[in-house]
Amino acid sequence: MSDLPTYVLEREFDAPAELVWRTWTEAELLSRWYGPRVETIVHKLDVKPGGLWLNEMKWDGNSNYQRVEYTEVQPPEKLVWLHSMADADWNVVANPMMPDWPLVLLTTVTFEETAGKTKMRLTWVPHEASEKEISCFAAAIAGLDKGWGAGMELLAELLAELQS
Repeated sequence: MSDLPTYVLEREFDAPAELVWRTWTEAELLSRWYGPRVETIVHKLDVKPGGLWLNEMKWDGNSNYQRVEYTEVQPPEKLVWLHSMADADWNVVANPMMPDWPLVLLTTVTFEETAGKTKMRLTWVPHEASEKEISCFAAAIAGLDKGWGAGMELLAELLAELQS
């Protein structure tokens, strides 16, 4: 079904693709930009097809858990994964704040280097979702830039720091 609502985030970074790739695939770098304004704890990061990224974001005594299962890994060009909310035991669960949010989002991130700069493109698409989940996601797309955008600012700062 190709008419699913799709969130698209595109950014160009003043850094080579290999370095941008590392910020998405090394736990100590990923935790510095992913989940802006919260404490991000990467419990597991196994970047290979079938591998898991188990992520916890903490703020004000609360924890939000995410479970990512990689389906495609092509260094340093492409990452594809199934992205879900999780409970503390890493079981996929519905979003407690938005019960109609898609249980699983198909996430694709590509990295394309030109003249030392890297164009990154991320897409989020509801995966095997119900009509209610698809509608909820479609309604939320406009607001997704806020969190992702803040993360991209931190990522740009991290890339500048790594190259200085």
